[in-house]
This record gives sequence, C-alpha cells and structure tokens, in this order.
Amino acid sequence: MRLGIFAKTFSGTDPAAVLTAVNQAGYETTQFNLACAGLSSMPDVVPADAVAAIRTAVRSSSVSLAALSGTYNMAHPDKAMRDDGLRRLGIVIETAATLGIPLVTLCTGSRNAADQWAFHPDNADPSAWSDMAAEMAKALALAEEAGVDLGIEPEQANIVTSATDATRLIAEMGSRHLKIVLDPANLFEHATPDEARMIVAAAIDEAAGHIAMAHAKDRFADGRFATAGQGIVDFPDFVARLKGVGFDGALVTHGLSADGAAGVATFLRGLL
Repeated sequence: MRLGIFAKTFSGTDPAAVLTAVNQAGYETTQFNLACAGLSSMPDVVPADAVAAIRTAVRSSSVSLAALSGTYNMAHPDKAMRDDGLRRLGIVIETAATLGIPLVTLCTGSRNAADQWAFHPDNADPSAWSDMAAEMAKALALAEEAGVDLGIEPEQANIVTSATDATRLIAEMGSRHLKIVLDPANLFEHATPDEARMIVAAAIDEAAGHIAMAHAKDRFADGRFATAGQGIVDFPDFVARLKGVGFDGALVTHGLSADGAAGVATFLRGLL
C-alpha cells in the first residue's frame, strides 16, 4: 500500500507548494483537488497551463496523484443541477486522463439540495437511487472512453450508504471502471469499538476485489469525526484486513489539520 493524504489538507493554490508540503509531511501520494491549482474543484475548463503546472509539481515533489476529486450531487432533486455536474465531471475526467490519474472520486449524492453530504429522508426513496444510477451510467460512459476509473464511497448521508449498496450498483452498471473507495469512519455513525470493528470487517469482505482506494479517517463513539488513530476505528485491524483481501492501492488520510499530518503519517506507516 502507498501512503497518501488529501491535497486540500494543505492550503494554497500552487500545485508545487501543495505537493511539496505533502512530501514533507511524509506522504508519497495524494488525492488531488483542482482547487489546489487555483481552480474550482469542478471547473468549467482546465487551462493547459494549469495541467502543465500540476505535471511539473508531480515531478519536482515525487508525489504521485492517486485520484482526482470529481464530486457533485448525483442525486440532486433538480435535473438541471445534475446535468451541470455531469458536464463538469466530464472535464475532470478528461483532466485525469491527460495527467495519467487512474481514479476520479465521486459523491453518490443526496436529495438534500443544499448539501450533497447531508442526509435527507428522501434518500431512501427508489427514485433517488434511480436518478443516481442514471447519472452513474452517463459518468461511466465518459470514464470508459477516457480510460479512467470512477470511485464511489459509501457514506451514511448519501444514496450509497454501505459496501452492499456499492456492490449492488457495480453489478447494475456492469462496468469494470466502477470501483469502491472505502472509508471505515463512513460505514457507521454511532457504535462501540467492537461494533465498529465488525461493521468495517464485513464491509471489506463485501467490497473485496472492488476497492480502488482506502481512506483513513476516524470517528468517536458519539458520532463526531476524528483524526486517524484518535477514535474507535481499529486501524491495525483495518489495514490487516485490507492486506488480507489483496488490496495494495493507496491508503489516503483526511479530516485532519496540516499540523497533524506528519504525526498521522508516522502512525499509518507503522501499520503498513
């Protein structure tokens, strides 16, 4: 496994400065966001000079780009908003292909029109799944043409809430380009350490063979998110189980401060 971190953990809009900070904190790869190149995360256009700057930053920092963020609300109740998100996703996918980034990460969305990461009771309505799946099929057509994989992350507030939901969607789409991004802290909200360990273990077993990236975020027993190693997620068990199912991709941490990045790198590298 390669150790990585969200590029947005570090402030700045100069890719060279951001990726240098990633390297200096002890990480070899990153989940990149176009905001780190002075653009919108989901821009209307990615200028050639921005692509050149990112490519130069990768070479100078020796930090690889494991994934590129392409999140928009794939279940937004307004179809016009979904259409605009898909258009922007196409630009992100093209950029990933140009830069040789193998994975674009997605958000399966929420019926919450104000926040794609926030729960809405209509998320459980079959129409929400149907809209998201229709969007995913269009996104996969773009990804397949570009030769890029798409990664969906089970999130409690989104349409895909579990590894079971994710494998169901993969089966429905029938595409080898749809993968899973597995974050243990997003698989539950409130749990005891033993309950959390069992939930995460079951998710790894379910998702085995489909995991393109693992995230390293933690959660306290009361539901609040935490820096990896500070909550109830059993990271030694998490990493061991990932190894056990043959996962050898990037383990990418997030949800932490830049000041804490080096300490988390030391913690996680000790497990790897």
